[in-house]
Amino acid sequence: MKIGLLYSRIRKDEKLLLEELRARDHDVEKIDVRKQRFGVGNPPAALASCDVVLDRCMATSRSTYATAFCESYGVPVVNSAETAEVCADKAKTSIRLDDAGVPTPATTVAFDVDSAMDAIEEFGYPCVIKPVVGSWGRLLAKIESESAAEAILEHKKTLGHYEHSVFYVQEFVEKPGRDLRVLTVDGEPVAAMARSSEHWLTNAAKGADVEAFELNDEVRALARDASEAVGGGLLGVDVMETGDGYTVPEVNHTVEFKALNDATDVDVAGTVVDWLESKAETEVRA
Repeated sequence: MKIGLLYSRIRKDEKLLLEELRARDHDVEKIDVRKQRFGVGNPPAALASCDVVLDRCMATSRSTYATAFCESYGVPVVNSAETAEVCADKAKTSIRLDDAGVPTPATTVAFDVDSAMDAIEEFGYPCVIKPVVGSWGRLLAKIESESAAEAILEHKKTLGHYEHSVFYVQEFVEKPGRDLRVLTVDGEPVAAMARSSEHWLTNAAKGADVEAFELNDEVRALARDASEAVGGGLLGVDVMETGDGYTVPEVNHTVEFKALNDATDVDVAGTVVDWLESKAETEVRA
């Protein structure tokens, strides 16, 4: 089969996927989205003959537009443009999770500094403010006082970009020094890890310690429901443990898995390629 790989940088995750694909004698078309042009109408030659395309773009804007163009050409792409659009935006993800009945932290979106300050005061201290678009824990802030809130809101206002004028305010969840990451393919959990840190942010990208997490029925069901809520595909579902259960703050659509691959006995790249092959075969039969 011919499998396209949309990318902007080849990280360890992509290397693992490429090694597995080539070991199975698949024809791989690497498509650097920084250089590829996407015209309206006919697909570019690099995409036209692909049985399925895997989106591994790092930049949110590239991911959402490239997948939309693939679908407009009738070229099968995972994840779908819908999933990319929803997961790329924390506010849209929160809406989808809540609409689906998936427990998710209480969240308020405001469009003005004064309204955002009111929302922060209603949550009380500490609470969290996040950019609606972003990853790796960047630009997240734990707000612990009125003066800190005023400073952060003023900074966001000064930054000027329209996304910084969308104030995404969320309750602070007291977690036991860790959170969970569950990798799923169309809702089926592949593997999970716990990410631990003394810092309130427990992203692996920020240096958290990781270890395998044995999935229980509740987390499995939660991951499936969260995946379905945002449109399915290859996803990283973030789960936080609370005093009386679990909550899902976000779902990642161009999920990194190198830390998970190292932390568990699961061949993550092999399992992902198994799933990708099944998607390609389905499209070929169709």
